[in-house]
Amino acid sequence: MSDTAGNGAVLVVGGGISGLTAALEAAEVGNDVFLIEKNPYFGGRVAQLNQYFPKLCPPTCGLEINFKRIKDNRKIRTYTLTTVKSISGGPGNYEVQLETAPRYINSNCTACGDCAQACTSEIDDAFNFGMRKIKAAYLPHEMAFPRRYVLAKEACSAECLSAVKAACKYDAVDLDMQPKTFSLKVSAIVWSTGWNPYDANKITNLNYASSPAIITNMMMERLAADNGPTKGKILRPGDNKEPASFAFVQCAGSRDENHLEHCSYICCMATFKHISYIRSQYPDAKIYVFYIDLRTPGKYEHFREKYMADANTTFIKGKVADIVAERDGGVTVTAEDAVSGRKVHQKVDLCVLATGMEPALGDQGRALGVKLDGNGFAVSEPEKGMFAAGCAKSAVDVYTSGQSSTAAALKAIQIGR
Repeated sequence: MSDTAGNGAVLVVGGGISGLTAALEAAEVGNDVFLIEKNPYFGGRVAQLNQYFPKLCPPTCGLEINFKRIKDNRKIRTYTLTTVKSISGGPGNYEVQLETAPRYINSNCTACGDCAQACTSEIDDAFNFGMRKIKAAYLPHEMAFPRRYVLAKEACSAECLSAVKAACKYDAVDLDMQPKTFSLKVSAIVWSTGWNPYDANKITNLNYASSPAIITNMMMERLAADNGPTKGKILRPGDNKEPASFAFVQCAGSRDENHLEHCSYICCMATFKHISYIRSQYPDAKIYVFYIDLRTPGKYEHFREKYMADANTTFIKGKVADIVAERDGGVTVTAEDAVSGRKVHQKVDLCVLATGMEPALGDQGRALGVKLDGNGFAVSEPEKGMFAAGCAKSAVDVYTSGQSSTAAALKAIQIGR
């Protein structure tokens, strides 16, 4: 299958907040846009947040209006579960081969949920970082766009598949669905592929897998979110204990030549945001922040000052050497205080690793001819009609991602004119 929208069409790869912004900016000035996303839904990391800066908005505040604008704009064609397989041609005349993985649920789906009720198989909930199990027939999350179920066919027994298909009165379950390949002709490509949390298992001294009391910063976002695994209550995974003490380990994988050499920019602010979550639920909880240095640029300094002054929050300047699981479910964090020179052994109920931002494009992008910098972020090449946006370009916050994506779109629409 081949599709073309004529001269000036733009392909946007990645449907998070950056991709949505780039697609809308290009389409609303008259260009045809193809927006693809590898997940079964649009919204990216922002959809997983409880709140985001600068206004501490819930994701609904930024995503819902963009989803409506996407649906209302006939210049934008959207494809989920879709990835780029190859690129040929050049600026103004690219041919891109793509593949869409089977959802096993077709466009007849009304999101009624009957398939999930009939489903007897379970999978880890990827949206909530495996902190709970969900049915293998599932809606990715409450605000999913498109609002259509997904079936993890490979996780289901034959009996389960039969029950799921029989339960759907709209004939939306298609167990014979196959991967679909197609090609697009476009003038320019915007890479807005976002970021992944750095794999905490690779930071061996932090012993992430040794205890459910050690979580990542993105897991904390999901715990605090109303549509998260605990309906917004911050509880310790495993035993659902209400924590009385917390530790934050900054630069978990960032600014480290063995892991991510770059500063991930958002981690310090995310930790202060998480302290605000904790304070709303546990006003007297003890909090310990282990850091190398704290970076809260510009307008965020006042937010930082508020929580630096918190009487029950202690800041320890020192890199964490070890985290040990304790028999009572808590953990002990060990670090050397760089100011006093003393060794700190702090026992807490819950430890949060401020894991860094790893660009998601990686080796796949390099294989497709995308220029990457030394940290794996995409580099714009205007002469080739290739533009990087948002966290595919650098580690930035949501606000800066929007600015970056607007700039990329405005440059992309000039190609082929």
